[in-house]
Amino acid sequence: MIYLVLCLNISYNLFSKKPIQESLIDGQEIYNDFCAQCHLEDGKGVEGIYPPLAKSDFLNDINQTISSIKYGLKGPIIVNGKEYNSIMVSQGLDDEEISDVVNYILNSWGNSSKELITEEIVTSVKK
Repeated sequence: MIYLVLCLNISYNLFSKKPIQESLIDGQEIYNDFCAQCHLEDGKGVEGIYPPLAKSDFLNDINQTISSIKYGLKGPIIVNGKEYNSIMVSQGLDDEEISDVVNYILNSWGNSSKELITEEIVTSVKK
């Protein structure tokens, strides 16, 4: 019985993942609605105020990236060698929306990621 439950759980997780193309489309819409006001449509941000997401070394730490979106971010950070010290409040996105917007950011403006960020990965990131 345990084996059957385990197999069903594994099968569900393998086949319930959102396809990357769908995630990118949803992520772009979320980005435009919640992120572009500060980070701009081209992901370049505003120097000294809002850090860039385009070709951003901050994105190398995926847990920090997810945590920043999920819980907000306050205090100084270094992005591409420049300091930014402002506040980014949580936008109240659910874990699926966060996974979609992270996938979009990780695959836009010169960024390229082979890893699909899933809702489960976002759920596992704690404050």
